[in-house]
Amino acid sequence: MRLNFLDWVAIILVIVGGLNWGLVGLFNFDLVAAIFGAMSMLSKTVYVLVGISAVYMMYTAMKISKY
Repeated sequence: MRLNFLDWVAIILVIVGGLNWGLVGLFNFDLVAAIFGAMSMLSKTVYVLVGISAVYMMYTAMKISKY
């Protein structure tokens, strides 16, 4: 199975989200908030896109498991 553009975007966003949560857990440092501002519209957009990407990755994982 080849990954399309949307797959790669979702993978990257899920990695960004995972790294951000790791930083929050280890150092209490929110990288997204540091870059875009605490709960700014841009930060909220990133958080929502990461969440949507996680749901998409669950769908992709189920699709891949059928092969």
